[in-house]
Amino acid sequence: QVFLEESGGGLAQAGGSLRLSCAASGGTSGGYGLAWFRQAPGKEREIIAAISGSGSTAYLADSVKGRFAISRDSAENTVDLQMNSLNPDDTAVYYCAATLWRGPVTITTASYIYWGLGTQVTVSS
Repeated sequence: QVFLEESGGGLAQAGGSLRLSCAASGGTSGGYGLAWFRQAPGKEREIIAAISGSGSTAYLADSVKGRFAISRDSAENTVDLQMNSLNPDDTAVYYCAATLWRGPVTITTASYIYWGLGTQVTVSS
Protein backbone atom coordinates (compact mmCIF):
# COMPACT_ATOMS: atom_id res chain seq x y z
CA GLN A 1 0.00 0.00 0.00
CA VAL A 2 1.31 3.44 -0.97
CA PHE A 3 -0.01 6.56 0.68
CA LEU A 4 0.15 9.90 -1.11
CA GLU A 5 -0.43 13.36 0.28
CA GLU A 6 -0.53 16.48 -1.88
CA SER A 7 0.13 20.02 -0.74
CA GLY A 8 0.63 23.44 -2.27
CA GLY A 9 -2.60 24.08 -4.12
CA GLY A 10 -4.50 27.33 -3.87
CA LEU A 11 -5.39 30.46 -5.76
CA ALA A 12 -3.14 32.14 -8.31
CA GLN A 13 -3.55 34.92 -10.82
CA ALA A 14 -3.05 34.34 -14.51
CA GLY A 15 0.64 34.44 -15.27
CA GLY A 16 1.53 33.44 -11.74
CA SER A 17 3.15 30.34 -10.29
CA LEU A 18 2.37 27.60 -7.82
CA ARG A 19 4.35 24.61 -6.65
CA LEU A 20 2.65 21.36 -5.74
CA SER A 21 4.31 18.72 -3.63
CA CYS A 22 3.41 15.11 -3.02
CA ALA A 23 4.84 12.96 -0.27
CA ALA A 24 4.71 9.21 -0.79
CA SER A 25 5.01 6.62 1.94
CA GLY A 26 4.58 2.90 2.26
CA GLY A 27 5.17 0.40 -0.51
CA THR A 28 8.37 -1.62 -0.79
CA SER A 29 11.37 0.71 -0.46
CA GLY A 30 9.91 3.32 -2.80
CA GLY A 31 11.40 3.72 -6.27
CA TYR A 32 8.01 3.59 -7.98
CA GLY A 33 6.82 5.93 -10.69
CA LEU A 34 4.88 9.03 -9.72
CA ALA A 35 2.62 11.29 -11.72
CA TRP A 36 0.38 14.31 -11.56
CA PHE A 37 -3.12 14.21 -12.98
CA ARG A 38 -5.72 16.92 -13.03
CA GLN A 39 -9.45 17.03 -13.45
CA ALA A 40 -11.26 20.21 -14.40
CA PRO A 41 -15.00 20.61 -13.87
CA GLY A 42 -16.93 18.66 -16.47
CA LYS A 43 -13.79 17.11 -17.94
CA GLU A 44 -12.07 13.77 -17.67
CA ARG A 45 -9.03 13.27 -15.50
CA GLU A 46 -5.86 13.72 -17.54
CA ILE A 47 -2.22 12.96 -16.91
CA ILE A 48 -0.07 16.05 -17.18
CA ALA A 49 3.30 15.00 -15.81
CA ALA A 50 5.02 11.81 -14.79
CA ILE A 51 8.45 10.69 -13.68
CA SER A 52 10.05 7.28 -13.38
CA GLY A 53 11.12 5.72 -10.12
CA SER A 54 14.77 6.53 -10.81
CA GLY A 55 13.92 10.05 -11.96
CA SER A 56 15.81 9.44 -15.20
CA THR A 57 12.81 9.72 -17.51
CA ALA A 58 9.89 12.11 -17.38
CA TYR A 59 6.85 13.15 -19.34
CA LEU A 60 4.97 16.43 -19.70
CA ALA A 61 1.70 16.78 -21.58
CA ASP A 62 1.71 19.20 -24.50
CA SER A 63 -0.74 21.42 -22.65
CA VAL A 64 1.81 22.15 -19.93
CA LYS A 65 5.13 21.70 -21.70
CA GLY A 66 7.31 24.77 -21.36
CA ARG A 67 5.34 25.97 -18.34
CA PHE A 68 5.37 23.09 -15.83
CA ALA A 69 8.23 20.99 -14.56
CA ILE A 70 8.21 17.75 -12.59
CA SER A 71 10.95 16.67 -10.25
CA ARG A 72 11.43 14.09 -7.53
CA ASP A 73 13.59 13.52 -4.53
CA SER A 74 14.03 9.77 -4.41
CA ALA A 75 15.63 9.84 -0.99
CA GLU A 76 12.62 11.65 0.47
CA ASN A 77 10.12 9.96 -1.86
CA THR A 78 8.55 13.23 -2.88
CA VAL A 79 7.53 14.60 -6.25
CA ASP A 80 7.01 18.26 -7.03
CA LEU A 81 5.19 20.02 -9.83
CA GLN A 82 6.39 23.54 -10.51
CA MET A 83 3.69 25.42 -12.40
CA ASN A 84 4.56 28.68 -14.11
CA SER A 85 2.67 30.97 -16.48
CA LEU A 86 -0.61 29.69 -15.12
CA ASN A 87 -3.81 30.45 -16.99
CA PRO A 88 -7.48 29.89 -16.13
CA ASP A 89 -7.50 26.65 -18.15
CA ASP A 90 -5.17 25.20 -15.49
CA THR A 91 -7.95 25.43 -12.92
CA ALA A 92 -8.58 21.88 -11.71
CA VAL A 93 -8.15 19.45 -8.88
CA TYR A 94 -4.62 18.09 -9.09
CA TYR A 95 -3.93 14.52 -8.01
CA CYS A 96 -0.70 12.76 -7.23
CA ALA A 97 -0.61 9.10 -8.27
CA ALA A 98 1.82 6.21 -7.97
CA THR A 99 2.49 3.14 -10.05
CA LEU A 100 4.41 0.08 -8.92
CA TRP A 101 6.09 0.01 -12.34
CA ARG A 102 9.80 0.59 -11.82
CA GLY A 103 10.83 0.93 -15.46
CA PRO A 104 10.90 4.02 -17.69
CA VAL A 105 8.22 6.62 -17.20
CA THR A 106 4.74 5.41 -18.04
CA ILE A 107 1.70 7.43 -19.01
CA THR A 108 -0.66 4.48 -18.97
CA THR A 109 -3.36 5.73 -16.63
CA ALA A 110 -4.42 2.25 -15.58
CA SER A 111 -0.96 1.57 -14.18
CA TYR A 112 -1.42 4.27 -11.54
CA ILE A 113 -3.19 2.46 -8.76
CA TYR A 114 -2.53 4.65 -5.75
CA TRP A 115 -3.99 8.13 -5.50
CA GLY A 116 -3.90 11.12 -3.23
CA LEU A 117 -7.03 13.00 -2.27
CA GLY A 118 -6.22 15.91 -4.56
CA THR A 119 -5.55 19.59 -4.12
CA GLN A 120 -7.49 22.42 -5.73
CA VAL A 121 -5.74 24.88 -8.02
CA THR A 122 -7.72 27.91 -9.10
CA VAL A 123 -6.34 30.45 -11.55
CA SER A 124 -8.13 33.76 -11.89
CA SER A 125 -7.97 35.88 -15.01
